[in-house]
Amino acid sequence: MSDIHSTAVISKTAEIGSNVKVGPYCAIGENTKINDGTELISHVVLDGITTIGANCRIYPFASIGYCPQDLKYNGEPSRLEIGANNVIREHVTISPGTKGGGMLTRVGNNCLFMVGAHVAHDCIIDDNAILVNNATLGGHVHVGEWGIIGGLSAVHQFVRIGKHAMVGGMSGIEHDVIPYGSVIGNRARLSGLNIVGLKRRGFSRKEIHDLRKAYRLIFALEGTLAERLEDVAEDFAQNEPVMEIVNFIRADSTRAICQPALEDAA
Repeated sequence: MSDIHSTAVISKTAEIGSNVKVGPYCAIGENTKINDGTELISHVVLDGITTIGANCRIYPFASIGYCPQDLKYNGEPSRLEIGANNVIREHVTISPGTKGGGMLTRVGNNCLFMVGAHVAHDCIIDDNAILVNNATLGGHVHVGEWGIIGGLSAVHQFVRIGKHAMVGGMSGIEHDVIPYGSVIGNRARLSGLNIVGLKRRGFSRKEIHDLRKAYRLIFALEGTLAERLEDVAEDFAQNEPVMEIVNFIRADSTRAICQPALEDAA
């Protein structure tokens, strides 16, 4: 049995799970699906072909699933899929996909979107990610698991943010951020590894030591990046976190890799 406030406006074709709470003045469109245990506190609007996972909590004035802010969008039936146990705070906006990006925006589980965060069309956000207040993702951005985007930061279209990476507040991100990396600035430069995040996630002292050693080798000034990656891949072939960085850099991308400033790499 769900708890629906009398002032909520819900399409007859919307799917509402059990134990869902819909607060005052919410509006839910015809192609939306809300899974069990989710709560819309008040003044939340859901539209489009949108699925909200179980046990999410969505705060007032969030706008979820409305058409993308993309002039090329022409009403195609693209989708938005949001996983379970997510917290979506006030004034957050999340757009569905477009024809140019696979027709899907996807959010994983256990994510936190703080006040005013924006997720544009065709973004993929993996589990446990955090977007701090007014963080903004352009279209087609991929945020890896445990990635954190600091407050008032903006991420350019098609950028990849690796798993466990940290983007410092008020940063402008034009280039891909390696897994476990930490970047800050306008325009952002790689400032090292996300050591605080690694410790919080339970990485061992040896794992952090190996990541530091690999980081120094990858971003040394000698030789080419490709040559340095070969050396690191040979030395750390059995080290999963290091190889995640190597494979991330080697993967196809429309964006360059965010690197340290020359004085930091020296």
